[in-house]
Amino acid sequence: MVKNLKSLEEKILKEGEILPGNILKVGSFLNHQIDADFMMEMGREIARLFAHEKVDRILTIETSGIPLAFAAAASLHVPMVFAKKNRTGNLSGNLYTATVHSYTHGVDYTVVVEKKYVPAGERVLIIDDFLANGKALTGLSEIVTMAGSQVAGAAVAIEKGFQQGGDHLRRHGMRVESLAIIESMDGNTLTFRHE
Repeated sequence: MVKNLKSLEEKILKEGEILPGNILKVGSFLNHQIDADFMMEMGREIARLFAHEKVDRILTIETSGIPLAFAAAASLHVPMVFAKKNRTGNLSGNLYTATVHSYTHGVDYTVVVEKKYVPAGERVLIIDDFLANGKALTGLSEIVTMAGSQVAGAAVAIEKGFQQGGDHLRRHGMRVESLAIIESMDGNTLTFRHE
């Protein structure tokens, strides 16, 4: 959890909306409409957090992870690739695939990445907008492993700490840095974790 990006917590409190099913809507700046300047600030913070890691590439999942991953990739000066949720006609047949569960949409996706975009022997930073149950990060880490590369860590904008996905990944050895961790969502009240 980042101690000096208090502005994200403030933005969540000001612009976020709690929906039924423990869904946090932050479409005004993160995953529908993009606050580009703020997104770049978050990308710089991720770059700062992972400055002492050797990061060769960033991997994310479409669609909402792309802006944050792009901002971090620009700050780290590394390429960024995103896993697609659907096979399209412009993909080769030479693919890595993994199944991920979307908490927000309540569905499983088979995500795909062309093998040439995740070469062997690299250190890959995984990035996403939200972390709830950890299934997206787990699926992306499986792709990194299949490629013969190493997960350098994971960074997310908002972690729902009460859903335990981030804690589970940390217990299993993955470095997870969340720019904000929500400890609880009670009615219209959000409580943040400060460790």
